[in-house]
Amino acid sequence: MEATPRTPKDHGPVLRYRSREIYPADLEFLGSTIANCKIRKEVYLKVCEAWGWRQANGAPSIVACQDLLLRLEERGHLRLPVSRKAGGRGPVRRLLPELPGELVPLSWIPVGGDDEISLASLVVRPIAPEERAGWRLFIDRYHYLGHRPLVGEHLLYAAMLDGELVALLGWASAALHVPARERYVGWEEETKRRRLRFVANNVRFLIPPWVRVKCLASKVLGHCLRRLSQDWQAAWGHPVHLAETFVDTARFEGTCYRAANWTYLGQTAGRTKRGNDYSYNHAPKAVFVYPLQRHACRLLREGES
Repeated sequence: MEATPRTPKDHGPVLRYRSREIYPADLEFLGSTIANCKIRKEVYLKVCEAWGWRQANGAPSIVACQDLLLRLEERGHLRLPVSRKAGGRGPVRRLLPELPGELVPLSWIPVGGDDEISLASLVVRPIAPEERAGWRLFIDRYHYLGHRPLVGEHLLYAAMLDGELVALLGWASAALHVPARERYVGWEEETKRRRLRFVANNVRFLIPPWVRVKCLASKVLGHCLRRLSQDWQAAWGHPVHLAETFVDTARFEGTCYRAANWTYLGQTAGRTKRGNDYSYNHAPKAVFVYPLQRHACRLLREGES
């Protein structure tokens, strides 16, 4: 199947998504493709084949194609086959709005793959206020935990490579009870409660699925850690001395944290607190920490509150 070629008679693009412009002729092709398909996945596969959208490993770029077609459907340009998920479980989740500011999706061609990509231009920076919605939407769409509101002290970051968004990070207040961390710092309970605000928790770290760049994750972490305490001071009036994170080892190995010289402390107990009770039906997670100051543990034990 071949996509409808653009002609001089075409008007301007009806949508510019990532680096591709969608013209009326493209809508005609998509409409005819949808008319000949019974399920959405079949549509996505045919469009990917016709337009040559493939990931670095050669597989069709289903996620990117789905994202585009849902946007077009929301704007009334086409109507996709009924989703199989719609069945008696309420409405299908609608497409998230477009992302503002610089936090826009990358080009159709995946970043990286088998090619060596220089990381010399990598920039990790706090997001601008107008980019918060974009950060939330990306995390909700592509992070396995989705987006949950961050309360209290927190910072959100974006990583840009050659002007393209390649990663998002979120930092929040430290977890209250982590025995492995308490032993590492040498905290007693009273001291911990007074000094816990000087620990930041890496609660989200996302590299979008179409980004494939060797060593990118550890480099992003390194760039972010070098500025985290200063940024925290500017935003919240005090520095942070220690970074922590929790890795779900059923899904990940924590390779990027190890490569960025984080210290593995052990496993959590796999419990979570609800009111005054603890639930143990959660998978244990690996605890990693990274000192942001030369004498981080001493500062956490003995520094001024």
